[in-house]
Amino acid sequence: MASSSIVPWLVVLVAYLLGSLSFSVIMVYLLEGLDIRDQGSGNAGATNVLRTVGRRAAMAVLLLDIGKGALAVSLARWLEVPPPWVGAAAVAAVAGHIFPAFHRLRGGKGVATVTGALGCLDPLAALVAALVFGLVVIITRYVSLGSIVATVVFPLFAWLAGRLGWTPPAPAWLLISASLVTCLIIFRHRSNIRRLWDGTENRLTPRRRQGETQ
Repeated sequence: MASSSIVPWLVVLVAYLLGSLSFSVIMVYLLEGLDIRDQGSGNAGATNVLRTVGRRAAMAVLLLDIGKGALAVSLARWLEVPPPWVGAAAVAAVAGHIFPAFHRLRGGKGVATVTGALGCLDPLAALVAALVFGLVVIITRYVSLGSIVATVVFPLFAWLAGRLGWTPPAPAWLLISASLVTCLIIFRHRSNIRRLWDGTENRLTPRRRQGETQ
């Protein structure tokens, strides 16, 4: 019934609006009275909150951003829209985080929201991508590089696992949705890619406490 009505379109719209809730902007404003987009790297995400405010605020932002991606997909499934629309909800949530309606389209890089959204679509592929992310960040200390590599790994692993018989074959709508999300993440990280190439990208370091030396 949902497929013959306006419900799937509303699901995608709600997913975009959920994604548009920029928790880093909200939390840093409430805690510090600052716009996170004018601080540090200028990115509205957990990594910049870590550098600017500290670990607790960054962890809260990370969990909330993951949660809104998961909620968008879970809502689509709860309303029993056709599977391609579930994938569209995942893409919409990520697009909302990157281009938030509530924050003048100035959002974050979308990685945490991707984690929640794609994690609900294919938990095994998301786990592998998360492990790759952690490994890359531990080795290089570049969150941007880990994010890019992990989002590329997700659709590749989902496809490969199905081809090798490790899992049921990944449906086309999932691979298309994951690939669109990957394109969004790469596009949003284009400046990071240039800095990685130039060797000027910032490495992961939390905010130093007052009195600490460099």
